[in-house]
Amino acid sequence: MLQAIGVNTIESLFESIPKRDRLAGPLKLPPPLNEIELRQLLREISRKNAHGEEWASFLGGGAYSHYIPSAASHLIQRGEFLTAYTPYQPEVSQGTLQAIFEFQTMAAEILGMEIANASNYDGSTATAEAVLMALRLNERPKVLIGRSVHPEYRAVIETYLNNQRVQIETIPFGPEGTLDRNFLKRNIDDKTACVVAATPNFFGVVDDVTDVAENAHQHGALLITTTSEPLAFGLFRSPGEMGADIAVAEGQSFGNPVSLGGPSLGLFATLKKHARSVPGRLVGETTDQEGKRGFVLTLSTREQHIRRERATSNICTNVSLCALAATITLSLWGKQGFQKLAQTNYQNALELRERIKKIANLSSPFESTHFNEFVIRLPKVTSGVLKKLQKEKILGGVPLDALYPELENSLLICTTEMNSDDDRDRLVRALENL
Repeated sequence: MLQAIGVNTIESLFESIPKRDRLAGPLKLPPPLNEIELRQLLREISRKNAHGEEWASFLGGGAYSHYIPSAASHLIQRGEFLTAYTPYQPEVSQGTLQAIFEFQTMAAEILGMEIANASNYDGSTATAEAVLMALRLNERPKVLIGRSVHPEYRAVIETYLNNQRVQIETIPFGPEGTLDRNFLKRNIDDKTACVVAATPNFFGVVDDVTDVAENAHQHGALLITTTSEPLAFGLFRSPGEMGADIAVAEGQSFGNPVSLGGPSLGLFATLKKHARSVPGRLVGETTDQEGKRGFVLTLSTREQHIRRERATSNICTNVSLCALAATITLSLWGKQGFQKLAQTNYQNALELRERIKKIANLSSPFESTHFNEFVIRLPKVTSGVLKKLQKEKILGGVPLDALYPELENSLLICTTEMNSDDDRDRLVRALENL
């Protein structure tokens, strides 16, 4: 094979990878174990894990612990559904296709848009795909991205655009934690393809971007909204109501556990007129020869199996099992349950923030409306505070020092319905005793 492709060694195939990032020798792995020994080793490792019931976690920053109904976990494990692939053969896949269709409907309703796709891999890739879609629609060389957008989402966007002739400008956040409107007005122009804004943003701040949409549209640019906590739209205005052209979100909150980084779920919704530029898949409703209701893949916009040159994305599937978990969970919550859960999370975070602000030497740099999480400025180095909290079996939050140097000694604290009153009391007492 090496001779056929014209190289001498296997190592030649990896020359594009910087030498410092390549292994100089084989991995130093222990000798192999038999199955019994391996099970014993894994049990020993598992004993080092923190016992969930004894610890109180206030971690957020893009992944959130919400109640998952037992029925959701049971149903997604049924053989009919246990697949991560989009079905091509509607005659044998009606159940899966209908579930995806219902998911699309719910995603569109939550985000306030006309259509939604069958899901993307996660919130970060959905956001990056939304930017690519805006560039296809507008064919302009500039993208404005809010600094309050999740840092990892911004990193994925920059990776996607790294080898394209696109100018990226970052919109700073103001004293309230919202987008700096004055900077936006000065820097948006007729070369701007899109503005990417987060609401709620990485700090948990709810930013009404209606005026941002109006400003973008005056210059012919599109507004993309992104959020890692779409549960907020059970209480606050949806992106569609604020004038967004494309709305994306991380759907992990809906029926998918916080499980060491994945799998996750990207929501992607837009206006019907943009349907043929949407990445991924769209399931549609139709009728068969006998007039009976049925479901099919209406659009498969990668299209490399038909018309590769017309593909809108290199996404080749959707995360249908995670989307199914979200569909079942949202169905069980119901519309009123969705709104009630959003209200509960908002109220819990509001009360906790007010209690913490009363503690001497603690403050909240952003006094805007928050959902689920908020920033607290500490009098001491964040890492030291977190270590003290861990001694009390409390995971105190996400440190912001590395991500936002100007928010030195600041902590992003999240509370959901999974935190009890006792959990919040413990956190307040521990912060009082710093």
